[in-house]
Amino acid sequence: MISEEDKERVRQATDIVALVGETVVLRQRGSEFWGCCPFHHEKSPSFHVNPTNGLWKCFGCGAGGDVFAYVMKRENLDFPDSIRYLADRAGIELAEERAAGPRGPKRNRLVEALVEAERFFSLQLMRGKGEGAAAARSYLAGRGFGSAVCGRWDLGFAPGNGALVGHLSQKGFGRDEILAADLAVDRGGVLRDRFYDRAMFPIHDEQGRCIGFGGRVIGDGKPKYLNTRETSTFHKSKNLFAFDRAKESIAAKDEAIVVEGYTDVISLHEAGFTNVVATLGTALTEDHVKLLTRFSSTIICMFDGDAAGQRAAEHAIQYLDRTKARLLCVVLPDDLDPAEFVAARGATALTDQLGGAVPLVDFVLDKRLSSVDLSSPGQRVAALGDMASLLAPLKHSVLLDSYATQVADRLGVTVDETKRRIRDSPVATQADEVRESSAEGDESDLREPSGPTAAEVLGTLSPDDRSQLRAERELLTLMAATPDVARSDAERIAALSWVDDRDRAIAWAMLATPDGTSPTDVVRAATEACELAPRILSTGRLVVRDELSDADKMTFAIDNVELYSCRRRVRAIKARLEGHVEKEEMDDLFRQATDLQRRAKALAAKISAMA
Repeated sequence: MISEEDKERVRQATDIVALVGETVVLRQRGSEFWGCCPFHHEKSPSFHVNPTNGLWKCFGCGAGGDVFAYVMKRENLDFPDSIRYLADRAGIELAEERAAGPRGPKRNRLVEALVEAERFFSLQLMRGKGEGAAAARSYLAGRGFGSAVCGRWDLGFAPGNGALVGHLSQKGFGRDEILAADLAVDRGGVLRDRFYDRAMFPIHDEQGRCIGFGGRVIGDGKPKYLNTRETSTFHKSKNLFAFDRAKESIAAKDEAIVVEGYTDVISLHEAGFTNVVATLGTALTEDHVKLLTRFSSTIICMFDGDAAGQRAAEHAIQYLDRTKARLLCVVLPDDLDPAEFVAARGATALTDQLGGAVPLVDFVLDKRLSSVDLSSPGQRVAALGDMASLLAPLKHSVLLDSYATQVADRLGVTVDETKRRIRDSPVATQADEVRESSAEGDESDLREPSGPTAAEVLGTLSPDDRSQLRAERELLTLMAATPDVARSDAERIAALSWVDDRDRAIAWAMLATPDGTSPTDVVRAATEACELAPRILSTGRLVVRDELSDADKMTFAIDNVELYSCRRRVRAIKARLEGHVEKEEMDDLFRQATDLQRRAKALAAKISAMA
């Protein structure tokens, strides 16, 4: 808890004119200062600051208050955090910080040491004459960072060999301060530079002060990137590279773009994308999301297209219900990183990519399901466990219903089962519990190798998928019994959308046999296409009236499969519409859904009359 004494210390240490002047152009009128309000758009100044009493007021929008109220509104902070913000700005150590642990070097001294190190590294890059400095300049130039860019971003070079330790010692910084700032390491009682032979990227806090570094090795050394360790000034889970430069643009555009590398941030800023930040060698964290949400209602994660990028996207899903911001995702084509993309294709192409950003959960589900054979019921049910594990962090979220429905529609399973899987840990089913015997046939052939059992598959599939699967088996059984009758409907059968891809392979194999082929030989042909064909063909049970002709029975069976297929396709379109869809595609999907619903209604009436 922050004491009243500390609160007043912070108030007295804060110059309200200087604070407001960081973002507002103020002009003095008598004893007061006037400018345009930073909190609403206006052409004539109605915002004034009174340094005598430390208050501010806007006569346009009515906002006003003291230094804490100003910071709360400008930085979107609560009251205690506004005090901490100003205390940090003024270099004041609060009592709550002193009570947090053993006292070491003061935080403001560490910041001063880091700022001095930043100057030293920058000077070494600009004026260093050794091979290392030349190599660092060459590396940065190869990334498109000439001397002007290096100067704007305070980039530097760490020569090592104790050069920085010697420089900081001459500037009056003590051994403990240099170690606490993680600018050196202790080697047998001797201080050695923490960074050496590296291009240096300074990391700043919200006020623009250096709090740490990222160093990129020059040559083949390891690790490729070396970051400052956790210190009292630097926390990689809370800080973002270039946030101090990007926050105003993020607020103005109401959009934050998060990338993975320092050079990506610099390249995009230089190309005009000034609302870009980067994580610091870690995945996006909840603190990062909270920080960005203070300034923006949209966060776009621009991940690399590799496995690491996929893992980063999946990790970020857990924050969907912890922020009011929309979490979107962009993956650049051709395995290009943002810096490479903007250099090769330009800012307009990158703007187009950002415009196509999709909801994070859609991206993750698409990537996870891209390797799943959705035509196989067993694989779809197996994938449900994977999806449930992925969405488990959201099991207590109000978003659960929405995401469970989306997954269920994509996989053709029940929503209730999907929610149950997400909420509960998967329970292994013993082999002797998996047999299902019912009036509708033995369907143990549904089981995938080392995958879900028949009972699990049937119990998990959606009602339409389950009904169509049984209709498919009825149709296949009828085709095996009367193959010549089936050939007259070959065009309709070939156009069907099947639940189980094995059923389609069996159907096509039987249709490919010549006229007059015996049922035995037809089954043999089906077995060559699918080794489980004999078992599958034995599970169908016809439910049409015996007095119907073979042709009418075949039509009835095909109509049944098509009816459920239409319903499944409507569900799939509904799931697609819940994701990110362009207007032209949306109109086309609506037309498809309307046609399918019309066809399903006609088939249902026809089947009812025949049955």
